[in-house]
Amino acid sequence: MTFDVEDWFQVENLRPVFPPTCWEGLPRRVAESTRVILRLLAQYEIRSTFFILGWVAEREPGLVREIAEGGHEVASHGYGHVLPMKLTTAQFQADVLRARAVLQEVSGREIIGYRAPSFNIDRERLAILAKCGFRYDSSYHPFGIHDRYGRLGDLGSPIVPGVYRVDGGLVELELPVERIGVLALPASGGGYFRLYPGGLFRGLVRRAIRRWGHYPMYLHSWEFDSTQPRVWRAGLARTFRHYVNLSRTLPRLCKLVALLKGRGARFITMREFVEEVAP
Repeated sequence: MTFDVEDWFQVENLRPVFPPTCWEGLPRRVAESTRVILRLLAQYEIRSTFFILGWVAEREPGLVREIAEGGHEVASHGYGHVLPMKLTTAQFQADVLRARAVLQEVSGREIIGYRAPSFNIDRERLAILAKCGFRYDSSYHPFGIHDRYGRLGDLGSPIVPGVYRVDGGLVELELPVERIGVLALPASGGGYFRLYPGGLFRGLVRRAIRRWGHYPMYLHSWEFDSTQPRVWRAGLARTFRHYVNLSRTLPRLCKLVALLKGRGARFITMREFVEEVAP
């Protein structure tokens, strides 16, 4: 189970309304929403991976230390939530190195994992991650019709289902998309977790586990903040994608975790998983 730690105003859907130049003047809510997650994980004795923005780590160092001291993995979500493929390769390298330095200094831990904002990645940038010292990347979302997700092409044969070794020895972790007839349904979380009926999502999780033997899930810290400010100027589609069913995130996750725990599921960090399957 993984979480992308970013504030409500930093998401791509609201970027037309809240460019980075205005972030300092907006109310930060990321610490409060992330602590909701930490309490849930403590309740169920789960260790997780948190992909944290460098921007957040600079302003909420206590939160990053709390995550690390709770036994969770601190990983990188880049510095300022800019889509990597909108950056030059030099800018991308500078962004990931800046974020990694901040996260390592604040957490006191080595940062070996990365996830691109909006899963926006390509092979050229994977090679840069390997060059910068990352051990694994969790940005491969093969849902081809999404307008922001990157394209990685043929990754070759997996080490185990959903896990590949790519450029420079980097381990690439895929997020599951389940196919039902002609439909391709993302099954790993985020807005899909809030949008699908609960029974459908749990069914997709069961299918993914049967197919792979493991299940990587992701959610965002702001998805646990149902009272965050409402902004309607981003356009109907963007607004819907951001706000739909926020109040359902926590109860649905509690139900899913309890179900998986009851069936003997083992929850580990991404780092632990990579060390097990791709040492």
